[in-house]
Amino acid sequence: MRIHTLLGAALLLASAGATEATMTAATTGTPFGKSPEGKPIELFTLKNDKGMETSIMTWGATVVSLKVPDAKGHIDDVVLGYDSAEDYFKGTAFFGAVAGRYANRIGGSRFTLDGHEYHVTPNEGPNSLHGGKRGFDKRVWTVVHADDHSLELRYLSKDGEEGYPGNLTATVRYTVTPYNELRIHYSVTTDKDTVQNLTNHSYFNLAGAGNGDILDEDIQINAGRFTVVGPGFIPTGESRPVEGTPMDLRKPTRIGAGIDADYQQLKVGSHAGYDHNWVLDGKDGEVTLAARVHDPKTGRVMEVLTTQPGVQFYTGNFLDGKTVGKVGKVYAYRGGLCLETQHFPDSPNQPSFPTTELKAGQTFESTTVFRFLTAK
Repeated sequence: MRIHTLLGAALLLASAGATEATMTAATTGTPFGKSPEGKPIELFTLKNDKGMETSIMTWGATVVSLKVPDAKGHIDDVVLGYDSAEDYFKGTAFFGAVAGRYANRIGGSRFTLDGHEYHVTPNEGPNSLHGGKRGFDKRVWTVVHADDHSLELRYLSKDGEEGYPGNLTATVRYTVTPYNELRIHYSVTTDKDTVQNLTNHSYFNLAGAGNGDILDEDIQINAGRFTVVGPGFIPTGESRPVEGTPMDLRKPTRIGAGIDADYQQLKVGSHAGYDHNWVLDGKDGEVTLAARVHDPKTGRVMEVLTTQPGVQFYTGNFLDGKTVGKVGKVYAYRGGLCLETQHFPDSPNQPSFPTTELKAGQTFESTTVFRFLTAK
């Protein structure tokens, strides 16, 4: 993990002239309802001068919409979601949210740290998924800074929340760049040794949200290995070469070509398809190209760059074709894909995986970029 001491972080902020006192909101958000506890939820819109625009709400630090041009200049919203905050409260798909304190799965909802066994909240059978019953996706985040191009949000997860140790402060900064990029920077600190793994859980359909499934889109993932899963999608600890399997996506591959292949790893659980972590070829801590998606119908291309060591490629296998999303559109089975940049699932229980432990007094940082281009 990319970490540094709190003193180092303070020096970085001081050198930039950016203290929390000065990083106040310059742009006011639009009211977007209230949380179940009655806290106001705001919606912020970021944009550039090339037609890219994204809206993010403070509930779950959620990307509600992301509008980008196609090869003919037509603008579409390419992320799945809902028209109201209330629909997000009822939804179970984590549309667009920041998942945490631990994104992905922890097997048996327990792990051992510093000789102590911690039990976190199970919410997927015996396992814990995306932080438990009330993870970071179900919290109102505080606005630290907002302007026309960027939004910084912060959430304090108190010691013991969902069973995790330590008062953990998570900061997420979204930036829309002049290059049609949505850049996401994460910064995490703690006052007690803990584990953490944050990601953004947006579902993308480059033909436009609600415009069919993603099976005709082409995917490329720069990874020579993936982590094998067993029951409940919990890793076995094995990292297997992709060569000679439908998991080999190192060259552009039509998603529908391999998703239903007769391969055991694509038949785990009751919802078959891609829902696995790929071990990226890039160096942990350096921003490198992890994946590329191309929609032949619209010419839209999305590149995913990250400092993280892994990416979860998920093909909307749990979407049931009945979910009504934005502007009344029904989201099809496999109607969106996720590329969740991350450390690996169940890492606290897998000593061979890159560590997700964060020591008291340290800061973890990571960056992910979703870059949008066009091609014929």
